Amino acid sequence: MKLATLKDGSRDGRLVVVSRDLSRAVHADGIATTLLDAVERWSQTQPQLAALSERLNAGAVPDSFAFDASQAAAPLPRAPQWCDGSAFLNHGQLMQQAFHLEPMPDADTVPLMYQGGSDDMLGGCDDVPLPSEAHGIDFEGEFGVIVGDVPMGCSARGARSRILLLVQLNDVSLRAMAPFEMKRGFGFFHAKPSTSFASVAVTPDEIGEAWRDCRVHLDLAIDLNGQWFGNPNGGEMHFGFDELVAHAALTRRLSAGTIIGSGTVSNAGGAKGSACITERRAIETIQHGAPRTPFMRFGDRVRMEARCDGAPVFGAIDQRVVPAPPPQE
Repeated sequence: MKLATLKDGSRDGRLVVVSRDLSRAVHADGIATTLLDAVERWSQTQPQLAALSERLNAGAVPDSFAFDASQAAAPLPRAPQWCDGSAFLNHGQLMQQAFHLEPMPDADTVPLMYQGGSDDMLGGCDDVPLPSEAHGIDFEGEFGVIVGDVPMGCSARGARSRILLLVQLNDVSLRAMAPFEMKRGFGFFHAKPSTSFASVAVTPDEIGEAWRDCRVHLDLAIDLNGQWFGNPNGGEMHFGFDELVAHAALTRRLSAGTIIGSGTVSNAGGAKGSACITERRAIETIQHGAPRTPFMRFGDRVRMEARCDGAPVFGAIDQRVVPAPPPQE
């Protein structure tokens, strides 16, 4: 089952069911008004949404319409919580080697995670408005999950059944701001502006055997300004999403609709490229003594897409970074 949120002028948009090939959609009226409404009542809404999805894919929904990803918001335009992990150890190891950082204690046994802003998620075709090119604009290609209610202290085993939907995302990062904030000891804030999401959230069964060990075993193909940047595979996560969910729930309950991210998809060896500019710059520093790839400038475009057996899964993130409009006093 594939779900999306169409922009309708409201803060949370209107829930639609999308066909497997992303060509058609139908409103979920009478089942759930928004995706958050659906996941909060998942035991009730899931069977009805699944039945509607089956009819849509069979061509048996007369009021279906063409699905236009450019009219889609993030699947959850607002989420109760957004927690991003760093589950690909190769990424961290490259950072340490290139920038002479001390090894992170217990990095292979305790996941890294930060809590980001969840009140203003961007759609996959939306421009990314930012204040300044001087902030070191970067993208980060990731996968993520949307969970149902998770009790405090939930085990990784218990977390598996609470993973409801998979998503693809661009965790926009401002690299020039990150070191200052990290040195202060309170973690990221200004360095992590609004996150962007591909238009469609999918149930794990939609990717078949590519969903195993609570990992998305799909390549994430990334182009920057029309040029190949990387196609790393999500299967190399050191921590599965079940472990990330359990980590997030160690000392708190997670509300239905909480999103957990994988962190930058990263593969050892370098042959599959990178999912963020900073990682490529780290590799260049290791190989050449200095980075060569600049951060993004206004007007630059990044495209990210995962496909399963040649077919689209989440739809593509395809967006530009642009100057933020002047603030309204």
